Amino acid sequence: MTSQFFGLNIAASGLRAANAALNTTANNISNANTDGYSRQKVSQEATDALRVFATYGCAGAGVDTIAIERVRDSFYDNKFRQNETLLGNVQQKNYYNGLIEQYLNDDGSTGFSTLFNKMEAALESVRTAAGTTETKSAYVSSLKSITEYFNNVYTSLQNEQADVNAEIKLCADRVSAIAQEVASINKQINIIEMTGSKANELRDKRDMLVDDLSKIISVEVKESPIVDESQPDRDTGATRYQIWVGGSYELVDTYEYRQMICVSRSDDGATGQNDVKGLFDIKWGTANYKDGDNVNELSDFALDSQLIGGELQGLLAMRDGNNAHYFHGKAPEGGVIQRPDGSVLVKVNVDSDYLKDMNKCTIPADGTIKIGAKTYKYDSWDYDGDSTYTFEIDSTTLSSIPDGGKNVSIGYSNSYQGIPYYMAQMNEWIRQFSSEVNKIMTTGYTSDSLNGVFALSGSMDTGTGAEYSFEQLTTLSENKGYYNLRGGNFTVSSVLLENSDRLATKADITEGESEFGNLTKLKDMFKTEKVFRGATSGEFLTKVLADIALNKANSQTLEDTYTSLENTISNQRLSDTGVDEDEEAANLVKFQNAYTLSSKMISTLTEIYDRLILQTGV
Repeated sequence: MTSQFFGLNIAASGLRAANAALNTTANNISNANTDGYSRQKVSQEATDALRVFATYGCAGAGVDTIAIERVRDSFYDNKFRQNETLLGNVQQKNYYNGLIEQYLNDDGSTGFSTLFNKMEAALESVRTAAGTTETKSAYVSSLKSITEYFNNVYTSLQNEQADVNAEIKLCADRVSAIAQEVASINKQINIIEMTGSKANELRDKRDMLVDDLSKIISVEVKESPIVDESQPDRDTGATRYQIWVGGSYELVDTYEYRQMICVSRSDDGATGQNDVKGLFDIKWGTANYKDGDNVNELSDFALDSQLIGGELQGLLAMRDGNNAHYFHGKAPEGGVIQRPDGSVLVKVNVDSDYLKDMNKCTIPADGTIKIGAKTYKYDSWDYDGDSTYTFEIDSTTLSSIPDGGKNVSIGYSNSYQGIPYYMAQMNEWIRQFSSEVNKIMTTGYTSDSLNGVFALSGSMDTGTGAEYSFEQLTTLSENKGYYNLRGGNFTVSSVLLENSDRLATKADITEGESEFGNLTKLKDMFKTEKVFRGATSGEFLTKVLADIALNKANSQTLEDTYTSLENTISNQRLSDTGVDEDEEAANLVKFQNAYTLSSKMISTLTEIYDRLILQTGV
């Protein structure tokens, strides 16, 4: 039979369970407004019954308080993080698309369409006002305003690219910091839980960090128990916690973590003609990596992966998005030539139509080129006007001669229409427009019957203020055409700026001073010649604004959608993990009653023992 004091033990176990439940309820109420806090509950079960040698067989032995555990559903955690990854991506795109739209938008005074219309009106004034020096000067000034418009937009886009690049580094640094913090928390959790307790608050903190991480980059989490090989059935209490990011990169493995290291490209390591200097590539480093260590020993992070996700993928799309227009081809067998002086030429055959149009060319004059699996520096390149490029490899950086028959690329394909795409669109218009205008200007004559001069050029990157001559833009460029012109150096010929009377107004030398056949040809070109994406010169902004407006609308719609889903999933998750004050108030009454009843049970048993011991004379 059971002890006379058995009931007291049962009541004491109930008192302990009710006390733990009351304390847990108090903790829940205290953290009702704490971000990331998961509601906790006491897990309890009936104590194993005692077998007694009596007719009723077994006697209940009270209650065991097993643990204080978090109320959390991993399903909602995964849903929330997947949505955060998508939301972070489109938020970055939406923000920077909005800035590009502002740069390109015509405000009625300094926008492209306004300036182009003013230029056409100034041209008409030359034709109708007998071609006075004042009207010619006004026309040249209006042409200068257009070149300055492109200069300003180009600079704004480059500044935006630099801002995006800096934000990419912030994201990488944040990923590394979170990885380090999670690894530290993992150690604290295991130390606590190996004693049999639950580190609920630390687990909440870790989950909050993973939530933050999921907005930066796609996240996959796995937690598995650590087994004692000598005693497989023993619960060690420790777990192995792993985080993968970007689809396949292991960021954290329990106490070990890796860092995302941003490495600036060298000044001669550019992959795009319009890119700002110092764009970052991303590499993986160990926890021990520190600034100044050899970055060549680090493994690469694939910038072209479609699984990166989050803000990082959105930023890369804006910084590197080239609408999948990048240089790629193949070096034929025998296409690698080593010259007697040690220099190496690599011929590359291309198939894509956009690579055969110099107006669309975005290859840097010198930069890095990937041949097979290796990266080389090149000093210059030539184009044969058909389908073959020839690159001169920098012999000072050669560790081995490239092999023929390999795939060749510069940069990588990013199908999004980001900043490089819009700069390339500007350059394409500038080159085609300049070519058509200069063709007309150089075949005409001034009112004084002098040979016409070209109107549009570009400043050289020499710091001297020199500009490209007409010969450099045409006959001396070896099939490159107006490749050297871009938004950043677009300018009106210095000859015209200094003397507007050099404007070629006559189409034929026999025309009179007041005849403007050449300007009529120029006017007709503005109105009819399809110079950009099947549109006339003045329709440039319409075409480009259509692109950015569509991208902005899409990113805004997706941001609204994912923000709505974020709220919905958060509410679903809070319905499970959040603290409901009404529910806790009800629990408070319930556990108070349980505590009171257990206390009353002890009081009752105390009276029984008092009578049994002191009054029965036993």
